[in-house]
Amino acid sequence: MNIFDVTEIYQFAIQIEENGEKFYRAMVEKFDDPKVKALFDLLAEEEVYHENVFKEMLAKIEDYNPRESYPGEYFDYLHAYADNLVFTLDKIEEGIDSVTTVDEALQFAIGKELDTILYYHEMRNVVPEHQQKLVDDIINEERKHVVKLTEMKRQLKK
Repeated sequence: MNIFDVTEIYQFAIQIEENGEKFYRAMVEKFDDPKVKALFDLLAEEEVYHENVFKEMLAKIEDYNPRESYPGEYFDYLHAYADNLVFTLDKIEEGIDSVTTVDEALQFAIGKELDTILYYHEMRNVVPEHQQKLVDDIINEERKHVVKLTEMKRQLKK
């Protein structure tokens, strides 16, 4: 059986945030519209903040055994999710290279943010109860990212 150490959950969350920051910073450089640049810059900064929260959580790691129907259920699921998550470095680099319009960049980012939200929802099940609020706070911020990106798409279509 492939054991999925709880530290991997945090490390993957840190990697998601680093990859998100990389994508947003690349989009700041790629486009000229000041509003678009400002949005992507803001989102990059927020990804850095989320990364630091997860690093702090990782530093305070503790054993936690969530309720599951068989031993390792959540860890197996999160490992499979992480293996297939599209917010990997390869996908980010592919996105950076393939995105040619602001609309494509916004749509790509919305998809990645939604994938991230799903991962963090699942992550909640395997972190200690006192850390779940921190994950909830980040989920709420990621939701705000989706709203900001969607609103920018609306503004640009006017």
